[in-house]
Amino acid sequence: MTKGAPGGDEIQFRSDVTVELVRSSASDADVLFAARVSTLGEQSLDVALDGGSSEGAAPRDRGLINYLMRDRHGSPFEHNSMTFYVQAPIFVFREFMRHRIASYNEESGRYRELRPVFYVPDDGRALVQVGKPGAYEFLPGSAEQHALVDASVREVAAHAYRSYRAMLDAGVAREVARMVLPLDLYSSMYVTMNARSLMNFLSLRRRAEGSTFPSFPQREIELCAEKMEAAWERLMPLAHAAFVGHGRVAP
Repeated sequence: MTKGAPGGDEIQFRSDVTVELVRSSASDADVLFAARVSTLGEQSLDVALDGGSSEGAAPRDRGLINYLMRDRHGSPFEHNSMTFYVQAPIFVFREFMRHRIASYNEESGRYRELRPVFYVPDDGRALVQVGKPGAYEFLPGSAEQHALVDASVREVAAHAYRSYRAMLDAGVAREVARMVLPLDLYSSMYVTMNARSLMNFLSLRRRAEGSTFPSFPQREIELCAEKMEAAWERLMPLAHAAFVGHGRVAP
């Protein structure tokens, strides 16, 4: 933590992300009633899940979800909703919002004073890129490289925030002062999506064994994806198991 910014602010550094499931209406039963309406009409709600819960699901329930995933009948996976609260560096959000399959609301640097919290990679973050886009991997850096990254990130962030505060103290508008802040500044947002959209996101933003189409995400957005997947697995274990079992391909 670095102290001494104008205005008495303490500059903070983090190496993690925050992901919290704040609201949800999502269960395996949502998939089943949506799928069975084609043959049962309104009665599909009454027999949405034979066993009453995912743990007690009948084989026919598991079989139907598995069939829908395997043959990519995706629309029944859309009748649910999950809202996550995410804190992460701004560069992560720019990757997030390339996914036009969710609803986003992010905090605004025009309307609030931005907090001096910045991302700095920890020692476990791979630093060296080998190969070319689409066929590369990241390898651990040397101790000297890690020291250089750590010192550089902290120095630039502290200088940028001091400049930001100096402009605010001089009466400059927030929307102008924020221009000097770097992409490793933390922001926060709510993101809402359904299970089908989340599967699409996970298929691209997690590097996981057994994936039909391997992905090579930036590690920081993968941290978000890991936490979102863990929350979804708790809500919809049958759908999650079918997703993993069929190569992590969104239906």
